[in-house]
Amino acid sequence: MTVRGAAGADEKQIFERRESAVRSYCRQFDCVFDTAEGSVVRDVTGREYLDFVAGAGSLNYGHNDPDMRDALIAHLEQRGMSHCLDLSSATKGAFLTAFESLVLLPRGLDHRVQFTGPTGANAVEAALKLARKVTGRTNVVAFTNGFHGVSLGALAATGNRYHRVGPQLPLPGVTRMPYDGYQGAGIDTADLLARMLRDPSSGLDAPAAILLETVQGEGGLNVASAGWLRRIAELARSSGALLVVDDVQAGCGRTGTFFSFEPYGIVPDLVVLSKSISGFGLPMALVLIRPEYDLWQPGEHNGTFRGNAHAFVTAQVALTKFWSGDDFTADVARRADLLARRLAEVADAVPGAVLKGRGMMCGVDVGSGELASAISRRCFADGLMLETAGPHDQVVKVLAPLTTPDELLDNGLDILLAATRAAATQVAGSDQDDPAEPTAGSERDVWGSSGLVPA
Repeated sequence: MTVRGAAGADEKQIFERRESAVRSYCRQFDCVFDTAEGSVVRDVTGREYLDFVAGAGSLNYGHNDPDMRDALIAHLEQRGMSHCLDLSSATKGAFLTAFESLVLLPRGLDHRVQFTGPTGANAVEAALKLARKVTGRTNVVAFTNGFHGVSLGALAATGNRYHRVGPQLPLPGVTRMPYDGYQGAGIDTADLLARMLRDPSSGLDAPAAILLETVQGEGGLNVASAGWLRRIAELARSSGALLVVDDVQAGCGRTGTFFSFEPYGIVPDLVVLSKSISGFGLPMALVLIRPEYDLWQPGEHNGTFRGNAHAFVTAQVALTKFWSGDDFTADVARRADLLARRLAEVADAVPGAVLKGRGMMCGVDVGSGELASAISRRCFADGLMLETAGPHDQVVKVLAPLTTPDELLDNGLDILLAATRAAATQVAGSDQDDPAEPTAGSERDVWGSSGLVPA
């Protein structure tokens, strides 16, 4: 029998001995976790940590929400379906009804819902496959610093070279274009795309889809402007391409509204959702499809785990609990203001640092991956978990659960501010002792997530 709370060095050895070297988060947060509630996780020794990683955005409503937990336990005790392929089930019907009445109809959306395999990458693959089927084209326009998953089709649209496995892995079918602001504040990169789409000798094949994130989470919390997004949406329409918004991380309230694109007045042809759509951290993903583009034949795109029966239960509770009125949205907006104010203090502690992101999807670009990593390590030592993002991991990224009480949010940001000041002082001192070349992080994603492979 395994005894909880009795872990030590010996227990950690199983991970070193048997788990693949591909594991990553456990290297940054080196302990054995056991229980969690809300915005707090505990390791097997009982030590508590504030969790501002939140399952990389999969836990927008925190760990083990009591209403979702109770509904799931009741479903299990009643011998509810645990797996049902894409059969019609009571739990799926309840989720679809809630999603239709609380999310789609209030926003004037008529999209149909496709349940894919349970990851964001699965849903991106389905969206790109459908766009190619609908248009009869193969090319996809994606953007620098975009992250869409690491299966082959999604990976082709992902910019980060580390994940693309360099030149060893051919990743065809995608044309990379500069994201908003990539070439500097004075250059509208949508103009370049427009010109290339018009020019029959530009080398840009007519796209089946234009795929983008409104806020690039892994790419460094880059935020697209309203004007740029509207221009890209118009270019998609005029060129006959489907506009695909990847809302895997930015959706489900993370940026303040259920969908990240709502404030901009655009209506994507396809929308990809995963991460927090289940509400409980359970695997679940879907593609929203405008009816005229729902041209799938039965079973043409499938998967054994399309539609997680347990996730339907918790997702329906999450929608009903948090999206039946405007109170939750107002709470998120208030917490986002608090987060922005406190992160501005963090940015002030590092010369040249920049506040980035939108809503509760924010962070600080501290200029170098070395400094950002030092800040993250100090935070974890002091009881706060957060990660880094950006082409050189130079952005300290805060993804606290949207339900984090103000006191806990403030406490976590106190830890972050103290860690930033200490790490900045230490790094500055080491630079004076041993002058070095400017860090790659100061060269805003010239290579790291551009999607280019150096010669």
